[in-house]
Amino acid sequence: MPTDLRDQADLGAAERGKASSRAFRVGPERGGERLDRFLATEVSACGLSLSRTRLKALIEAGCVAVDDALVTDASFCVRAGQTIGLEVPAAIDAAPVGQDIPLNVAFEDDHLLVIDKPAGLVVHPAAGHLDGTLVNALIAHCGASLSGIGGVRRPGIVHRLDKDTSGLMVVAKTDEAHQGLAKTFADHGKTLSLTREYLCLAWGTPTRASGVIDAPLGRHAVDREKIAIVPEARGRHAVTHWRALERFGADASLIACRLETGRTHQIRVHMASIGHPLLGDPVYGQGFKSKAARLSPQAQAALKALARQALHAAVLGFAHPVTGAPLHFESAPPRDMLDLQAALAAGAK
Repeated sequence: MPTDLRDQADLGAAERGKASSRAFRVGPERGGERLDRFLATEVSACGLSLSRTRLKALIEAGCVAVDDALVTDASFCVRAGQTIGLEVPAAIDAAPVGQDIPLNVAFEDDHLLVIDKPAGLVVHPAAGHLDGTLVNALIAHCGASLSGIGGVRRPGIVHRLDKDTSGLMVVAKTDEAHQGLAKTFADHGKTLSLTREYLCLAWGTPTRASGVIDAPLGRHAVDREKIAIVPEARGRHAVTHWRALERFGADASLIACRLETGRTHQIRVHMASIGHPLLGDPVYGQGFKSKAARLSPQAQAALKALARQALHAAVLGFAHPVTGAPLHFESAPPRDMLDLQAALAAGAK
């Protein structure tokens, strides 16, 4: 059992709408453990329900101190004798509220809207991102025009883009549109009209002009926050069609990826699996970080300025879920990707 240094503190109070705190001493046998793992074991031993994912979010949000010094790195290794303090904020209303966040709207009618999401904007409130999300922006933008999707006045999110992926997304404003769009995306374009194409800058140059990656995806066996190619029995069917658009010497390429399925991190994992991870990808492109030294100084600077995976949802096409009218939208990559592309092209001459 952990040594509780604050007998009056009660983490369960957070579940009752109150902030709470707790402190734990690191025993001799626990030295060297990751901070999030240490806390997960300790709070579990107290009979409290805080997942490791939730604890990691609290660490990154500045809610954990080691010997009174703030630590925001979940992988920090604790040492025997240290005191780990944990603050759990009071629970807040789970229903998202509207926030005045600018949106780039490509299309809107009474049933849906298509937005061009900037990089850095989280789609839906979650641990670590409770507000300031696309959903908060949509609630403010749509106002009373939103019908009660699922009984709650909120936009219907039928597909997502990663926080640091930019580009086109469609969002439902009514129950009817939500149900229709959900069927379209679940169908993956087999019988219903759906086109999704992304532009990405990837390391290296493919030996072929195009190809298909058919590999099931699932949670990584060790790092549960990562996605990996897994055996078919425990993975979800995932297919990506790619074609090389431009090569920048031997260092990088501009590639178009068309999704036949839409899985979490699909393009990022699939492209890495064939040896061409995306430039700037902090998760699946780590093994290629050293290749940045081979780029021109201008390209290195542009890659540093990008500070994200070079991925943009450039084309989105589907049949309107209510009227049946064909809709097609295209979006040029944002300035950070265009600057990197231009720098790569100049360096390859």
